[in-house]
Amino acid sequence: MANEEKLFYGIGEVAEILQLKAYVLRYWETEFKKLSPQKSFTGQRTYRVRDIQIALTIKKLLYDDQYTIAGAIQKLADLDAKGELAAFPNASVPSAVTTAESQNKPDQIGDKSANPQSVPPAEETPINMKPQVDVQKVKDLKTLLEATKNLLKKYNLS
Repeated sequence: MANEEKLFYGIGEVAEILQLKAYVLRYWETEFKKLSPQKSFTGQRTYRVRDIQIALTIKKLLYDDQYTIAGAIQKLADLDAKGELAAFPNASVPSAVTTAESQNKPDQIGDKSANPQSVPPAEETPINMKPQVDVQKVKDLKTLLEATKNLLKKYNLS
């Protein structure tokens, strides 16, 4: 299980990956139709890797490239038409997470040293970069997954 990619991420995890607040992601969903995570049967958002890549692209367009929302929507449409929508097209999400957390570049809006929330451009992201694994978090997630599976079986939801 340690080498498997997760299929779905919760909004809290995605917010942490992008170093944003969850309400920003929810707002982006209303503005950017390309960002539309699935919802579980309980109504919780479940982001796929593709959704996270789109959110990373949106963040880059808005924060780094200083697009307006309308401009970013148009740029996303252009990138989608060219098949270049993902900010990290060949990198897995954990690699993007590690890169985003380790490269605290200043935001280009306003004071250049004020905001460490920018994501490095795709050409600066090493594709073969190994993610840093927190063993305790992996164990906790595995325990949580097992408990979820047991509950699903108990209530015949699997």
